[in-house]
Amino acid sequence: MSDESLFDRGLAIRKEVLGEDYVNKSIAGADEFTRTMAEWSTEYCWGALWTRPGLDRRSRSIANLSMIAALNRPHELKLHVKAAVNNGLSRDEIKEVLLQVAVYAGVPAGIDSFRIAREAFKELDAPPA
Repeated sequence: MSDESLFDRGLAIRKEVLGEDYVNKSIAGADEFTRTMAEWSTEYCWGALWTRPGLDRRSRSIANLSMIAALNRPHELKLHVKAAVNNGLSRDEIKEVLLQVAVYAGVPAGIDSFRIAREAFKELDAPPA
């Protein structure tokens, strides 16, 4: 498989999971400095990993929420909370994942993660602009 096909497959999955508007804005906002990272993450995170058959998208979302929350990456967490909803997780399931994070990664990580998830839910519930 060529890098270009990995990128194309990754771009398609990324748009399905994160939303076409978000991905298009992200790509349009890439500059000479950030473009390589954007392309690399699209190829390898989305093209090579998210297309593998071993886990479904719901399971990958659960793993992502857990790791991103534990690593304290608020921007990515908000994005992936929305993606998890898009991938079929309920808000109650997301809550359970974040409770798990609080026990195993620490209560401060859990508290921040709940705050960020609440912001993501508000954005999802807001009427279209």
